[in-house]
Amino acid sequence: MNISNFGRKIAVQSGIGQLMDDLGAALAQKGDVLMLGGGNPAHVPEVERYFRRSMEAILADSDRFERTVGDYDPPGGNVEFRRVLAHLLREQFGWDISLANIALTSGSQSAFFILFNLFGGRYEDGTVKKILLPLTPEYVGYSDVGLTPDLFTAIRPKIEHLDQHLFKYHIDFDNLRIGDDIGAICISRPTNPSGNVLTDSELERLSDITRARNVPLIVDNAYGTPFPHIIYTDADPIWDQNTIVCMSLSKLGLPATRTGIVIAREEVVEMVARVNAVLSLAPVRIGAALATDLVRSGEIVRLSRDLIAPFYHAKAQHALELVTKHFDGLDYRVHRPEGAFFLWLWLPNLPIASLELYERLKARRVIVVSGHYFFPGLTDPWPHKHECLRLSYAQNEATVAAGIQTIAEEVRRAHAAPS
Repeated sequence: MNISNFGRKIAVQSGIGQLMDDLGAALAQKGDVLMLGGGNPAHVPEVERYFRRSMEAILADSDRFERTVGDYDPPGGNVEFRRVLAHLLREQFGWDISLANIALTSGSQSAFFILFNLFGGRYEDGTVKKILLPLTPEYVGYSDVGLTPDLFTAIRPKIEHLDQHLFKYHIDFDNLRIGDDIGAICISRPTNPSGNVLTDSELERLSDITRARNVPLIVDNAYGTPFPHIIYTDADPIWDQNTIVCMSLSKLGLPATRTGIVIAREEVVEMVARVNAVLSLAPVRIGAALATDLVRSGEIVRLSRDLIAPFYHAKAQHALELVTKHFDGLDYRVHRPEGAFFLWLWLPNLPIASLELYERLKARRVIVVSGHYFFPGLTDPWPHKHECLRLSYAQNEATVAAGIQTIAEEVRRAHAAPS
């Protein structure tokens, strides 16, 4: 059977594909597996009770359930959800938007597939444009969504050492070049994997640069503010006609509903809706149905700020304490956790590559993610890319504690082994 270039591309195991296969295989094993590698949010009891009540309200309505599961939404997504979300963002944050500025997709991954291939790749005039990632490491899920090869380009970050074991990445604006070959710039805030949050001044500077170059700024806000607000530092939400903000209901606690949200100028939203119509007729409806009343009341903002953020912040602090305890005497750094729910562990002078460390940990039934996956578009032979691990602290405390202890043991073994 012959397949196209696109078919050959997806037939090759990608980084995200390999990770998802490993996670699935680990979950299928008998016995305990210490799952520190996935991006699944925690089950937050107070939040789950809200969604249970939402589902019960849908079931209790005389025809709401039937409409929720039995009717297509339009290609741009549920109209009522988009209307109340636009109202919330307009009233609370002053964004000049309406439902025409919002489209839903079947998860954030679908949104980025659409956006990256709208603004990157081969244009009608024959030019080829790239998506610039101005701050790496960056989300592994971006890596393989391009329909043209080498879709991404990236620059190394500046590294600020905060103390002996904490550091922070910053955009290297001195080396930020936006040539005619750049179709869009994308940043995530907070960043998966490092938990980095661009400061308001960094984001404003990046926004000014992209506006001057007439290049859209795509902000991946899957963990950000105003919801799910898994963020532990000051950060204001931004949007304007040159900015595309991508949000999600996944990290709020609804990953299985696959609900991505794209907020952009009207012509971009219209294009996203047209692609939805081709790929899937319409986005998945259940997530919007469950969250509409929370958005309408504004409760989604309070829930995120007062329940979700403190829940994960406490987990971040506990994970940091565990690393400090078990890695005592080792050469290590941790990116200051400012959001999301990952620790980004940097192991300078590690005598083995992070991928080999990952394999050794997997043999001990500890699942993490090797850092080398998180540098799409960065072609420099930078050793830092092979010295890092991403650890999720969204699991229960016993799992996180046992996992971090095992990681420290394997790092010590690697250093102790004869060269």
